[in-house]
Amino acid sequence: MAEPFSIGNRCVRPGQRATVDLPVALLHTHTPMTMPVHVVNGKRSGPRLFVSAAVHGDEINGVEIIRRLLKRADLRKIRGTLIAVPIVNVFGFVQHSRYLPDRRDLNRSFPGSERGSLAARLADLFTRQIVSRCTHGIDLHTAAIHRTNLPQVRIDLNDAESLRLARAFNAPVIVNADLREGSLREAAVAKKIPALLYEAGEALRFDEVAIRAGLRGVVNVMRELAMLPRTKRPVRRSSVLAKSTVWIRASESGILRGLASLGDRVEVGDVLGIVSDPFGERDTEIRASKRGIVIGRSLIPLVNEGEALFHIARFDDVDKAADRVEYFRAQQEKAIDTDSEPSIV
Repeated sequence: MAEPFSIGNRCVRPGQRATVDLPVALLHTHTPMTMPVHVVNGKRSGPRLFVSAAVHGDEINGVEIIRRLLKRADLRKIRGTLIAVPIVNVFGFVQHSRYLPDRRDLNRSFPGSERGSLAARLADLFTRQIVSRCTHGIDLHTAAIHRTNLPQVRIDLNDAESLRLARAFNAPVIVNADLREGSLREAAVAKKIPALLYEAGEALRFDEVAIRAGLRGVVNVMRELAMLPRTKRPVRRSSVLAKSTVWIRASESGILRGLASLGDRVEVGDVLGIVSDPFGERDTEIRASKRGIVIGRSLIPLVNEGEALFHIARFDDVDKAADRVEYFRAQQEKAIDTDSEPSIV
């Protein structure tokens, strides 16, 4: 049998679920700000998994992923404990901002400090109350403002457990990504907690494909950890490993006409976009310097010299990677047609 899970001022007994508001700070108006946490504690013991979103307050796809996750009927059969935190950066979320009021990046402030800045205190609260009490984690993100990402999982490929879970997540691409200093993922790994970073879609916008792929990925990981019953249907593993990535940058300022979309296969020399002046007197082609798959791109046409425009993932076998991405696209469109959840438009 599982044990009770205590968090904040609540004790969630085996077979129960509850929403707990962890006090964060007061606004200038003396209004309290809290971090909402939903705990699903299974009747039987098992892993303790945190799923977090909106560490960057404007990255909202993960909020919807967690909402759909908590509606699933099969959570009644859960083994272990799910700790779902849909809005970590409550200040940024309210202000539609990536950052906290002091302009600090929460995902560069972990593990935090009880006596530090507002960002450090919020990071410390999350580290103590959530991360330190879990065995595994999934942190949900999108691209930064005015960019979008193909669904992808970022891990250290040298970590066997993270790689196992990333393959189970089954996003089209797994990217080998170094740990960022001060990130939630770094804080988790420092405590020997395997943590996946899911990136998909853009800031301040819902992306139905990114949301559905993220939800399925989280559920796949829970099945891999034996937190949920395994599906009877075989799951085709479609992820491909990208051992490196490169950003293609603007060689000069101007107005971008993008020609390459997310998931496109590109060869060296392919034209990804054209940067022009407002009069059309000068056109500069933006060409791929590497062959691979486009996994991220800028969405705003107004670009400055040196700005990152297209993110290309490199693979040992680009043909195989392109096939896997196309399979992912086809499966997601089929899922949108057959899934009971209405598509966000």
